[in-house]
Amino acid sequence: MGGPTAARQPHTQTTDQVRLVGLTRTYGSGTSTVHALRGVRASFASGSFTAVMGPSGSGKSTLLQCAAGLDRPTSGQVFLGDREIGNLSENELTVLRRTRIGFVFQAFNLLPSLTAEQNVELPLRLAGRRPARGGVRDALARVGLAEQARRRPDALSGGQQQRVSLARALITRPDVLFADEPTGALDTNTSREVLELMSEVVRDTGMTLIMVTHDPVAASYADRVLFLVDGQVHTEVRGAGAREIADVMSRLEG
Repeated sequence: MGGPTAARQPHTQTTDQVRLVGLTRTYGSGTSTVHALRGVRASFASGSFTAVMGPSGSGKSTLLQCAAGLDRPTSGQVFLGDREIGNLSENELTVLRRTRIGFVFQAFNLLPSLTAEQNVELPLRLAGRRPARGGVRDALARVGLAEQARRRPDALSGGQQQRVSLARALITRPDVLFADEPTGALDTNTSREVLELMSEVVRDTGMTLIMVTHDPVAASYADRVLFLVDGQVHTEVRGAGAREIADVMSRLEG
């Protein structure tokens, strides 16, 4: 597997899988109004890996939540492929998230009473779909955990739990994978393994990956880094190493 500065060969398809048009999100009212997003415009191509960074309070997590249909924007539009998701009902959004979107979070969000295998197949069961024979084991094998299928989360390391979380996110073969600080609870070596695995998935499947992170090293695995400041897109860099990304963040925070 390649490292963060290794030459990447992203999927050649360039169709936008996610598109944000004039996205705004406010909370509260009057003098206590918080403008989390201010007219954000951004697109994310199929087969691309984008990291989203910015100072604390810049709107990173709000952008991810609105793009993933977890939160509704105050105004503006979110497109998943050609479909505008802002007017979907809660039930329609639930179906969309179960079929076309995958999630990986810093807190692995595994059910402690279920085995790794059962955690991975859970999205399929919630969607009323029967797991294909061997499909769950294949997903675990892809993340290097074929031998851990019968173990519960408390018998796995943090890195192994995050790999189970990734396998669970991928089992429905989503169009887009959203990751919120996926390596925030992992040590350096385990973080690298998870990031290499995620990069490999993007290359092999053409999936779109959007990752919020505060870590320049994690962001260096992405094809592009999008920087937010005060709820707006400030700048972006492509193919940058960790030092260049850290320098941009230092300027933004300074």
